[in-house]
Amino acid sequence: MPEFREKADVCIIGAGHAGCEAALACARIGLQTVIFTVNIESIAMMPCNPHIGGSSKGHLVREIDALGGEMGKNIDKTFLQSKMLNKSKGPAVHSLRCQADKAEYSRSMRMILENQDNLTIKQTEVCELLLEDMEDMDTVSENSSADGKKCHNGQNKKIAGVKILTGGIYECKAVILCTGTYLNARCLCGEAITYTGPNGMQSSTHLSDALKKAGIVLRRFKTGTPARMDRRSIDFSKMEEQFGDERVIPFSYETDPEDVQIRQESCYLTYTNETTHDIIRANLDRSPIYAGVIEGTGPRYCPSIEDKVVKFSDKTRHQVFVEPEGRYSNEMYVDGMSSSLPEDVQLAMYRTVPGLENCKIVRNAYAIEYDCIDPGQLHLTLECKHIKGLFSAGQFNGSSGYEEAAAQGLMAGINAALEIQGREQIVLDRSQAYIGVLIDDLVTKENTEPYRMMTSRAEYRLLLRQDNADLRLRKIGYEVGLITREQYEHVCEKKKQIEKEIERLKKTVVGASGDVQEFMVSMGSSPLRTGTSLAEIICRPEFTYESVAAIDKERPHLSEAVIEQVNISIKYEGYIERQIRQVEQFKKMEKRLIPEGIQYEDISGIRIEARQKLAKHRPVSIGQASRISGVSPADISVLMVYIEQKR
Repeated sequence: MPEFREKADVCIIGAGHAGCEAALACARIGLQTVIFTVNIESIAMMPCNPHIGGSSKGHLVREIDALGGEMGKNIDKTFLQSKMLNKSKGPAVHSLRCQADKAEYSRSMRMILENQDNLTIKQTEVCELLLEDMEDMDTVSENSSADGKKCHNGQNKKIAGVKILTGGIYECKAVILCTGTYLNARCLCGEAITYTGPNGMQSSTHLSDALKKAGIVLRRFKTGTPARMDRRSIDFSKMEEQFGDERVIPFSYETDPEDVQIRQESCYLTYTNETTHDIIRANLDRSPIYAGVIEGTGPRYCPSIEDKVVKFSDKTRHQVFVEPEGRYSNEMYVDGMSSSLPEDVQLAMYRTVPGLENCKIVRNAYAIEYDCIDPGQLHLTLECKHIKGLFSAGQFNGSSGYEEAAAQGLMAGINAALEIQGREQIVLDRSQAYIGVLIDDLVTKENTEPYRMMTSRAEYRLLLRQDNADLRLRKIGYEVGLITREQYEHVCEKKKQIEKEIERLKKTVVGASGDVQEFMVSMGSSPLRTGTSLAEIICRPEFTYESVAAIDKERPHLSEAVIEQVNISIKYEGYIERQIRQVEQFKKMEKRLIPEGIQYEDISGIRIEARQKLAKHRPVSIGQASRISGVSPADISVLMVYIEQKR
């Protein structure tokens, strides 16, 4: 019987948010790419809350866009409501959040994929990885594999292709695993268990065994989602209406701001109460989470309502946001009440919430368990440490969230493409991007639960603001091949205008004349005692760049984006300079590289736990080694002395 065979450069397994970005990156860089999905209808699906962005996640979307990814552009076309969060706080934590039209977001992304040159979509299940022994021994390291064979950068196997369920073979040079929550997935709603992926989609049941056979260590995680309600059964008059911003700011730097000034849909806020909590407590024995049925570890920062009631027993109520799933859909998402309780308990529980007394459930809440990788097996490029050409991204790496998945997918796609082309791969460090923080945390730290991005995880967040992602990352996107010359020149011109205007403001001095003094008093500020630069006046809390226009006679016409950067740069100059000095120290540690073949068991001054952790993670630098859980500053000092002695 003849065998079906195809050739490609890259195979992407999974078409969620990670898979879409990975596939588009590879195809746009010029590689023949195939993306596999168990169901084409699941492309860029939002099985949980249909929103993009939010605290810290908005930063990731802006960075994806700055590098040439698609998520920001797609949400700009398909959002229902947009809001800039944390506006009462400093610019470092401002984060854009958009409620998406779930069906339109998926449909729009699918259209992008279907019309992308070099990209083929294939609906089938991948069941096996095809591997070959490494042949290139010219750059062999001193590391040894378990069977005694020497490895290429620790890699003793390389990708040759994938096999699909029908028996067909796709030969390729790289594979990117973006399986999300589909591997050996099972959904739980009380006593009812279905062996499906999210939203009742077919799960992937064959690939886990193949990955284990290839030496990849898997673990079991869980996540969950709340019920969807029929809009017609909800009494919104008992809830607080939540509106979007009057003036919408787009996610993508390529979106015309006027194109996103649309009619927005409202969201609604309500609360649980003690009656809700009593029903939950009385039925905990029927919750798979507390009955010991669920094996996987759930996300700490997105707990089920059962977890909230048990772990925060002092709270008399919890917030519940009721949000639309689509402009032309009656389904409403009950954010804050994910659950795995049985259907009858769910209905009783939800009907105690103000506004939901007569609610009708369209889709029950459920928990989902799935296989994922221990990301400590990955390099910072997201390539597997012992299989050349095998990359992974998204929830399969133990993260949670659409934005975290898309960011990893983009970086895995870029690095797979660069490796195939023989170009240097890209690693964003913690001082360059939230994406760098995300990947470094996943690969370096021991995460025992689904990882969620937060602004507090970024040490240099004043530099890594969502408003300056293009200034930080556009050049990298251009060098990779995902940003056009015109786009790159535009951001270079923007940077010049910012620098020129800041310099002008520092040099422009206004005297203590009557008109100026009158203006200062009218703004609630103290009068000037002597000539003062406009930059110094803007530094005062009561002033902004825009508000000093009355005494700035030679002000040039600038875009809103340039004005925003000028204002932030001047008002926070001292803090920014301090953080830049901190980054310089960080860079010194990151540049102190650790020899690839170092044998940690030979370093007697390091504690046993630290030796084991260092041998497991194989950090590339002293900086990365210092962030590994269980490695103390004393261990780092001994390691640095050992490396210097060896030199």
